[in-house]
Amino acid sequence: MASIARNPRDLLLESDATYQHLAAQHGKYEAELHKIATSQFLSSEDLLEEIKLKKLKLHVKDEMEQLASRIRRQSTPHSQ
Repeated sequence: MASIARNPRDLLLESDATYQHLAAQHGKYEAELHKIATSQFLSSEDLLEEIKLKKLKLHVKDEMEQLASRIRRQSTPHSQ
């Protein structure tokens, strides 16, 4: 019986504490960016914070992708 392959990100979200922490951080940065984006008036500090948050969010996303990629490589049979 063939099993349905699950997305490595879903597996990591269920079982990997590091990935869970990264996903929570990513969500936090997204919420903070949304708050800035919906603000009527932005100060120069807000704009700098937006840049900082975007960089942090991208860094976290890259780390999450590296973990997911590692799982994909481990679960994919090597061809000869």
